[in-house]
Amino acid sequence: MTSASAAGGVSGIISFTGKTPPRVRLNVSADPGCYQANLPSYTEQVVVNHHHLANVYVYIKSGAPSLPASAGTPPAVLDQRGCTYIPHVVAVQQGGSVEFVNSDATVHNITTLPTQTGNPSANFSELANSAPRTETFKAPEVMLPVRCSYHPWMNAFINVAPNPWFDVTGSDGAFHITGLPQGTYTLAAVQEKLGEQDIQVTVTRGAVTTANFNFSAK
Repeated sequence: MTSASAAGGVSGIISFTGKTPPRVRLNVSADPGCYQANLPSYTEQVVVNHHHLANVYVYIKSGAPSLPASAGTPPAVLDQRGCTYIPHVVAVQQGGSVEFVNSDATVHNITTLPTQTGNPSANFSELANSAPRTETFKAPEVMLPVRCSYHPWMNAFINVAPNPWFDVTGSDGAFHITGLPQGTYTLAAVQEKLGEQDIQVTVTRGAVTTANFNFSAK
């Protein structure tokens, strides 16, 4: 790994132009255990806030070595709350893990649908207030779907990065990737419905390169 003094970084904003697709409120009343006070559920395929796009997976696609997660790396947490996966999109380094938590007063069934050999085809249930379950993801993969067979509106995505240089945008559309060795890379931004955009970025020692993306409605 590169020392902090020799490392650089890349950061930017993911923007959205055009008419924002409406988010539809989900009716979760069929299961009283889904109710969470002050936590209404909405569709999350495209989430835009002041022209900033959330839930975009950004990672160094090429130009960097493939590296597994170090032993003891904390898992990403995917919570089930209000019969919604929170967060909607998570990312881990290859060899890293995801902890599935059930914060609802109902049972959930977690189903993962990988396309890459080495990632678990999980299918298990979690009772209310049960202990979390952790799954390890060994192969790089983009937008691996997660579903609940008991609540068909529930969906989330796990991304498995080939190296430690990745991020997922929040409501501000921002991403920050640090600790990159000096060099030229392919930076990818992936959104579940709007697809992938790739750009070339050059990172220099001790500096942060700005790289912005813009998606539009399809």
